[in-house]
Amino acid sequence: MHYTFIGLSLTLAAVFLATGSAKLLRARWTVRAAEHLGYTVRSFRLIGVLEVAAVAGLLAGLAWAPLGTAAAVGLLALLVGALLAHRRAGDATAALIPPAWLALASTATAAAGLVQ
Repeated sequence: MHYTFIGLSLTLAAVFLATGSAKLLRARWTVRAAEHLGYTVRSFRLIGVLEVAAVAGLLAGLAWAPLGTAAAVGLLALLVGALLAHRRAGDATAALIPPAWLALASTATAAAGLVQ
């Protein structure tokens, strides 16, 4: 298996396990973020479900690359939504850097999965 795909998949899985779990558990910072971005806490929890599902897909993709590739593409779509939400909320450019880097990592993961 391609080491780039493995490394990126594991990195994304770790990041989104943390953020998705925090949203599911209604961590204080996620409640504030939901309010700031104009989401309900319930809809933010749904985003957490999608993030944790992507983690499962990324990890399963280590056994079957097409599933990991699909999970990475799903994360890319989620991150484009995050970028749009931050822009809509009027956040500074610095707030766009984390989701932009994660979108780039998701794109690289999907690309690495395609060349398996």
